[in-house]
Amino acid sequence: MAEPLAAGYDGLDWSKYIVLQSNDAKPVEYKVSREAAKMSGLIKDMLEDQGEADQTVIPVPNVTGRTLKYVTDYMEHHWNNRADTLEKPLRGRIEDVISEWDKAFLFTDLVKDHDEKQHETLIDVIMAANFLNVKDLLDLTCACVASMIKGKTPEQIRALFNIENDFTPEEEEKIREENRWCEES
Repeated sequence: MAEPLAAGYDGLDWSKYIVLQSNDAKPVEYKVSREAAKMSGLIKDMLEDQGEADQTVIPVPNVTGRTLKYVTDYMEHHWNNRADTLEKPLRGRIEDVISEWDKAFLFTDLVKDHDEKQHETLIDVIMAANFLNVKDLLDLTCACVASMIKGKTPEQIRALFNIENDFTPEEEEKIREENRWCEES
């Protein structure tokens, strides 16, 4: 598990590691292996412009330290142990098609204690995975959201994600009519 770096970079082997820096007022820094960091398309592109032994500290402007910890944990776990490709669309429950490590990762903290109403961290990780272009993590977290909304009515989905319904009843009926084919399959 990623732990924030203590003061300074003493003894850090820059040929093997980089440092990712969060956007917090007092940035949190995580040491990440260069190989794991390359799971991020954005970081991989940045590293191609660097020498292998260069001291590399990369600020991640859109990601808090709390969220960056989950992203780095995922990359460190999966860079040499790639997750199985998830089927699209997800036909069953996500719990049935992912590894035990991924289940614990998703349902301990990202969806706090498996309570889908406590999904704020999951959404933050989706945004970070998208920004950093960590495709496998983005697929996993989006599949989790898909699993959460599967079988729910629009009203239940709005309640789950605190989405205000700004359609008039007439607009809503028109949309339902135009998309009735979705409900028939």
